[in-house]
Amino acid sequence: MIERIIIAGSGGQGVMLLGKVIAEAAMRQGNYVTYLPAYGPEVRGGTSHCMVTISDQEVGSPYIAKADALIILNNPSLERFKGKVKNNGLLILNSSLAKSDNISKVKILQFPFTDIAIKLGNVKVANMVALGSYLAVKKIIQTKNMIEVFKFMAPAGNARILEINEMALAEGERLAHG
Repeated sequence: MIERIIIAGSGGQGVMLLGKVIAEAAMRQGNYVTYLPAYGPEVRGGTSHCMVTISDQEVGSPYIAKADALIILNNPSLERFKGKVKNNGLLILNSSLAKSDNISKVKILQFPFTDIAIKLGNVKVANMVALGSYLAVKKIIQTKNMIEVFKFMAPAGNARILEINEMALAEGERLAHG
């Protein structure tokens, strides 16, 4: 088994955090994992991305030429990475900030992640709503393991952050199940 994921959005949308929680949860399940963040001029407001590879065998390179899944949080990222998904791959798209015109040969799940996050009370959890949709479709990482990672990474004494991330994850899963 090997799963290659590219996550992209604007700096400040939690792209790097999303990659880190996926990588950490996959490692906790006993998988080999690589995580390749893209830093540099890609800071708050600019396009930011990371690459995560999950495998049951050692991974030779963290770079992903063609992804099994793209998680795209805004339109500039869609334009930049839409050609990086394999035929019959999965595109999870934040329809609040991107439109999937002229994309074929991939399965597209598009939901208004940003709008949903605002309704949940924190725009910053749009990435976790997207993650919930990904987990529901791919079933590579168990939700309970993701929640354990949330608990591990959440700031001490801030139960509200943990609670809203769990709500966002559940909402994303619900959306993907229809």
